[in-house]
Amino acid sequence: MSSTTELLKGAAELFPGEVVTQAHVRHLDLPFGAGRFALITLDNGLDHTKPTTFGPQSLANLNAAIDQVEKEAAEGTITGVGLTGKPFIFAVGADLKGVELLGRHEDALAIGKGGHDVFRRLSGLAVPTFAYYNGAAMGGGVEVGLHCTYRTVSTAIPAFSLPEVFLGLVPGWGGCALLPNLIGADRAVSVIIENSLNQNRQLKGKQVFELGIADAIFEGADFLEQSLVWTANVLKGSVSVERAEVDRGDAWDAAVARGRAIADSKVHGAAPAAYRALDIIAAAKDGDLSAGFDAEDQALADLIMGGELRSGIYAFNLVQKRAKRPAGAPDKNLARPVTKVGVVGAGLMASQLALLFLRRLEVPVVLTDIDQERVDKGVGYVHAEIEKLLGKGRINQDKANRLKGLVSGVLDKAEGFADADFIIEAVFEEIGVKQQVFAEVEAVAPAHAILATNTSSLSVTEMASKLKNPERVVGFHFFNPVAILPLLEIVRGEQTDDASLATAFGVARKLKKTAVLVKDAPAFVVNRILTRFMGEIQNVIDEGTPVEVAEKAVEPLGLPMSPLVLLELVGPAIGLHVSETLNRAFPERFTVSENLAAVVKAGKRGFYVYDSGAPVLDPEVAALLKQGDTVLTEEQTRDRVLDAVAQEIGLMLEEGVVAEAQDIDLCLITGAGWPFHLGGITPYLDREGVSQRVNGKPFLAQGVASVPA
Repeated sequence: MSSTTELLKGAAELFPGEVVTQAHVRHLDLPFGAGRFALITLDNGLDHTKPTTFGPQSLANLNAAIDQVEKEAAEGTITGVGLTGKPFIFAVGADLKGVELLGRHEDALAIGKGGHDVFRRLSGLAVPTFAYYNGAAMGGGVEVGLHCTYRTVSTAIPAFSLPEVFLGLVPGWGGCALLPNLIGADRAVSVIIENSLNQNRQLKGKQVFELGIADAIFEGADFLEQSLVWTANVLKGSVSVERAEVDRGDAWDAAVARGRAIADSKVHGAAPAAYRALDIIAAAKDGDLSAGFDAEDQALADLIMGGELRSGIYAFNLVQKRAKRPAGAPDKNLARPVTKVGVVGAGLMASQLALLFLRRLEVPVVLTDIDQERVDKGVGYVHAEIEKLLGKGRINQDKANRLKGLVSGVLDKAEGFADADFIIEAVFEEIGVKQQVFAEVEAVAPAHAILATNTSSLSVTEMASKLKNPERVVGFHFFNPVAILPLLEIVRGEQTDDASLATAFGVARKLKKTAVLVKDAPAFVVNRILTRFMGEIQNVIDEGTPVEVAEKAVEPLGLPMSPLVLLELVGPAIGLHVSETLNRAFPERFTVSENLAAVVKAGKRGFYVYDSGAPVLDPEVAALLKQGDTVLTEEQTRDRVLDAVAQEIGLMLEEGVVAEAQDIDLCLITGAGWPFHLGGITPYLDREGVSQRVNGKPFLAQGVASVPA
């Protein structure tokens, strides 16, 4: 028994739930007299939507297939070996369900070495090897192909990436060492670092080919057939594969420096994965692949045992699993059909909502507002966005015409909403205005219609309190930009019934949003946490800490933007309004910053100006600031802010605002763009000891987003 087989056999005991991938070998005769060819197909036996992954048993199966073709290659009975996947999926990397269960460094090291030992055998065969990327390929799925001599890619591939840094790992089965030696360090940095840290940006087939990862590209319909014809031509010598020479001079060093700058801008040194990957890329400059593979093994093992990966896997599971089964959602069979949607308001937010409902539900959507000019502007916005989709080739002319025909605007709510099933308001954030709007809508809407509010902070229960049928009112809080951010906070008022709530969740599914059930509490989840977070930043500034110190203090969290830049995006007036709402509800914890009020009164849109391209404190804002004489350090500021956030989350969980801490994290990841490597926020607070310090206990049980006990 080989050392690799022994290694994988031992590791298999650590992956009890592995979905095993088979590696089937079949033989075929290539055209043009190119000889007998061995084709290995990866297949986990599940339907075509279920990804193929690599755990120890899966690697052992591939290893056994390579044993067979290695013998045939040595005997001269085959001229080449190919590797492909089942329809639509090549392979998507390591089995994360098993990785998160590993509790010892030596076990983690075994996983890295096992993958390397199997994959690198492909490059050591006595005949050329070919990877045929026929479908989605990620992580180890990409890497196994990098060990082959040649690669082809399908134009139909929807997703191709090395996402490990996004999750808190490095490409540990050859990616860091092989990719820069194939396509150059700068392009490799783009794939491994830049794309990963930009919310796991995916490549399409054409991009894979243009980057030089694949040597040929073919249409999806007959991809394998064309790849085999190309293979025959390569083996016969009628097709020559030429690759650009890799620059191993200053360009390599500049690429690594660019990668470090990207990592610094995204995670500010707080997450190690990107830097470990860059260290391996830097060392790969001399082309010593064995040393590179050893470095990958060590980095992989270290990171598997670290908190970042556990948080990344935790976040991945939240988005991929928990989001699909919302905690507390009622029986979906109670949901009523929605065949027409009404939107009260025709401003930017309302128009974005109308466009989303139109595109996803493809039912009539009608907007109303207080005058015809506003209505026409709202409908015009939707039409213009449809034209943009047409221009980009996202929809065809027939669909564009159909969608335009489904959207309309009227002044008379009775005319527009008499047969609507779902009506959402997006008007001024003032309780009296919203109560009046709902009263007007209830008077003309059918008895079964759901009345939804896009309020960001007001009480849904109070909004419905003066209606005859308050049970059909539900909070439906989107996040801006509506088309991009996945989160939808669905708020149950005190009298909201199950049928209305089920209908709201049904609509959310059709809108392809991540719906989280939220109690009717001030500012719900994301805005409450962000307001406490930003409020504490504003407090330390008001008390005397310089703006730049307060901003820099929270950089280690690796947030998508600094607090004051976020405030600028939200709008200082909206931020002030939410803080006033929460101050009325919880005056002991939420303050209203006099400096923020002064900025709003002065009509400033933010704290910064960008004349030089970088944010600089606006001199006019600086002149408005009134500060005390208490100056905190970055560390003191960070501790104070994190303590406040931990306290607020603890109170929210006690109040039952959401079912569990996992829902808090899901909301922050999908609604506020908090990074995967934090797992949202609660794993970070646990890991840093803040939860214990503030609340006397961690938010999550040991092993949920950390190494098992």
